[in-house]
Amino acid sequence: MKEETFYLVREDVLPDAMRKTLEVKKLLDRKKADSVADAVQKADLSRSAFYKYRDAVFPFYTMVKEQIITLFFHLEDRSGALSRLLQIVADSGCNVLSIHQTIPLQGRANVTLSISTAGMADDINTVMNQLRKLEFVEKVEILGSGA
Repeated sequence: MKEETFYLVREDVLPDAMRKTLEVKKLLDRKKADSVADAVQKADLSRSAFYKYRDAVFPFYTMVKEQIITLFFHLEDRSGALSRLLQIVADSGCNVLSIHQTIPLQGRANVTLSISTAGMADDINTVMNQLRKLEFVEKVEILGSGA
């Protein structure tokens, strides 16, 4: 059996049929369509294209469900900053597995956070956007993920 290879691709470069397949899957997951036929009609996609791509294209957050991901933060050194950051992670349903924070130098600190996404209520993009909006977060990125 050939080993599968996965790629992370920005949405704006996906072919139209793949984007519409994701839209159909979302409609079905959220019960906004009664059937595949109804969902493909709403998304303006043929059923054959949906069936061609349905098992090949997934939103990023579904690939990190029940995974461990490692996040890297570059933060301003402010009182309560780490606490606020951890609160957003906890509110998303993630479980913090490890925290490593460097000693702040020149008013900046690096934090590496390993989290389990098994209980995550939101998708990872929503959580990342919430973290980026914190005024003391200068940088946040996903370093890696694994089982």
